[in-house]
Amino acid sequence: MKENRLITLLAAGAVSAIALTTALAQTSSTTTTVNPAVTTNASTTTSTSSIDATGTITAYTPGSDYLSFRTTTSAEPVRYYYSPKETVLVDSEGATVDWKYLRTDMPVKYTYVKEGDRLIVRKITLVKPVSYYEKETTTTTTTTRP
Repeated sequence: MKENRLITLLAAGAVSAIALTTALAQTSSTTTTVNPAVTTNASTTTSTSSIDATGTITAYTPGSDYLSFRTTTSAEPVRYYYSPKETVLVDSEGATVDWKYLRTDMPVKYTYVKEGDRLIVRKITLVKPVSYYEKETTTTTTTTRP
């Protein structure tokens, strides 16, 4: 009987540790904007909550309106919507990166917001610098003398 109780306590502790780790891995911030164009005494306030996460890109097709991230190897990929005009793509040093460097199986950090039932990515940060992903090509020319 004591053995079963100990196993139950250890299992509950392990589940709690995993849940706590997941909760601490994601941070959120709230941005409040006030519309100064309103001339009445009441002001309009819009609040959005952005969430930071890390994962690996599992599906990306240039020109589409969505991409998928997987947060852990055992998790199912989640679909996020984006717009190249509104979503910022930067490298690990903070420099803006062209979308042509983005491809599947890249580890990234990303910030997203939930608008209705859609998850919208606002910023994608490459974990490794762009130079890591650029392929260096070398051309060798051999000439023979008669």
